[in-house]
Amino acid sequence: MSKQHPLFPITLSGSWQSPSYAKQRNEISTTLLNWLLDSGSLTMRLRANCQQFRVELLGQRVQACPDVEANDTIKAGEQVLVREVLLYCDEKPQVFARSLLPLSSLTGEEQKLADLGTQSLGQVLFNNPSLQRQNIEIANFAVDSSVSLLVEKLALPKQEQLWGRRSIFVLEDKPLMVAEVFLPNAFAYQEDI
Repeated sequence: MSKQHPLFPITLSGSWQSPSYAKQRNEISTTLLNWLLDSGSLTMRLRANCQQFRVELLGQRVQACPDVEANDTIKAGEQVLVREVLLYCDEKPQVFARSLLPLSSLTGEEQKLADLGTQSLGQVLFNNPSLQRQNIEIANFAVDSSVSLLVEKLALPKQEQLWGRRSIFVLEDKPLMVAEVFLPNAFAYQEDI
């Protein structure tokens, strides 16, 4: 594996909530909400909006699931493979993604998820007919969040709030969690996309 990014692991300790909460407070534009709640493949949607799509692996390692990211399916302290990537469209970073893959889920056919390198996890997931996606939760990240440090390191424009989503995917009864944060200038913030 290539050298890890100096900020890895970034960790997403946001206040994850039901999308209905943000809808009630009118905090999110219709376009952004559409991107956040899209149940299809984010990889495919990004590819449809650009000429060149690529994945940059920021880092990958086994660690205990942090308390702030634990949920009903992946328990705090459970050994997980953490994978962090950037998704680029036409060489512009669009999305920071952080995946937690429990080691207990990386068995059988799913072992290949540990060796994706610069291949999109979403592409693999959405090509599996057994895929089930549980509820999407959303969160916003302020300028002092860990993901904002990444934005600064990438020399992207500062944005008061970044929005992200996370959900549990289940393949062959094996759960994994994927969280995605839309970076400044992402299509999700543009009204005409």
